[in-house]
Amino acid sequence: MNSLTLYDTMARRKRVFEPIDPDRVTMYVCGPTVYSYAHIGNARPPVVFDVLRRALAHLYGDEHVVLAANITDIDDKIMAAARENGEGIEAVATRFAKIYREDLDALGVRAPTLEPKATDHIEPMIAMMQRLVDEGHAYAAEGHVLFSVASYERYGALSRRSLDDMIAGARVEVAPYKKDPQDFVLWKPSKDDEPGWDSPWGRGRPGWHLECSAMCETHLGETIDIHGGGIDLVFPHHENEIAQSTCAHGGKAMANYWIHNGFLNMGSDKMSKSLGNVALIHELKQAWSGEVLRCALLTAHYRAPLTWNADLLAKTRRSLDRIYGVLRRLGDVEAARTGVPAAFLEAVLDDINTPKALSELFALAGAANKAETDAEKAQAKGELLAAGALLGLGQGDPDEWFGLTALSAEERAEIDDLIVQRQAAREAKDWGKADEIRDRLNELKVQVDDGPEGSTWRKVTE
Repeated sequence: MNSLTLYDTMARRKRVFEPIDPDRVTMYVCGPTVYSYAHIGNARPPVVFDVLRRALAHLYGDEHVVLAANITDIDDKIMAAARENGEGIEAVATRFAKIYREDLDALGVRAPTLEPKATDHIEPMIAMMQRLVDEGHAYAAEGHVLFSVASYERYGALSRRSLDDMIAGARVEVAPYKKDPQDFVLWKPSKDDEPGWDSPWGRGRPGWHLECSAMCETHLGETIDIHGGGIDLVFPHHENEIAQSTCAHGGKAMANYWIHNGFLNMGSDKMSKSLGNVALIHELKQAWSGEVLRCALLTAHYRAPLTWNADLLAKTRRSLDRIYGVLRRLGDVEAARTGVPAAFLEAVLDDINTPKALSELFALAGAANKAETDAEKAQAKGELLAAGALLGLGQGDPDEWFGLTALSAEERAEIDDLIVQRQAAREAKDWGKADEIRDRLNELKVQVDDGPEGSTWRKVTE
């Protein structure tokens, strides 16, 4: 079996992936807090971990990979949105969770195996807190339950920060009920007009960090294979998850591999709602195919920052045109049943190196375009489709991709003939004839793009 290597944030190096149980490979990815529309930066983790999930499925079988991605449906931001809209938190969370799922579906992200909601796991959260209190890792104070950071000597191992740095970086709340400033909240009291649940420490609601620890434990177990999320979650969220879970489980590691993706930048700044420099998925997908958005997110290595702009999207669409152009030319060819080509698979299994994998994918498209015999065409098409499936690309209908499904056979034949004539004029350096044909194509609202695999065209609707 091919080996998968992953960069483990805890170890600060790439490690060969070895699952606890090859028959049940477990992965938990921190999901959204559903109080507003998600921006494209929020989509980078789901897309990245969707590719990792596909790679794991290739190695171990899809039925043996269990991905849990939670929904945070109780949070101060959700409560604020509910007050502003004059509705309950459940209505806000349900609406935006549905929109989030639709956005990810448009980007080709498969639904997780499990999608736990925080509000369905209050009892496991209370049980975990009780264990932490009983073991001296947490304490109650003025209706709060707080984790005692001093009780866990390895606190800071993931982020590699000193306690002083962590206190300054997290802008911790200095409150009279805290024994130490770095102690963080597991449970907080709710006012009469706020959502709350009964607990041994009074009516209240959970802290964000506790939610993920309890949901992960409930559905995947005390120690899982992979825990993932954005690099911004390393501290304090994942650091706190580790502290809670490890102490609640008698010192057992929460996860054997910690995987984090880099920021998505809009200009020189991290894309974030607080900065107001966001590109919302539900708006982007009105102008761009979800597959273009997905592929654009994969153009940089997942651990590297990625700058988001219109040029990236235009370039990405032209790249995908190459794939679909070849598949359209091979439309009458039945793809051979083939495995994923070795060079492509090697790139994916090398810490999910999607830039290299995309390069290999375009090389496969070039080879498919040059195939001559029926057998060569069938083999090349099969390899191109198999490789594309591992990235979640190139699986659509080429005619639909280029906007041709509404055209009659006669209209398509006329445009194809014009494309051939234009190519012949360009090869003969008859630029006047080529421009004349281009003008005719413009009248027909046809956009022509010239690439390494020849010219592709699409019907322009706007």
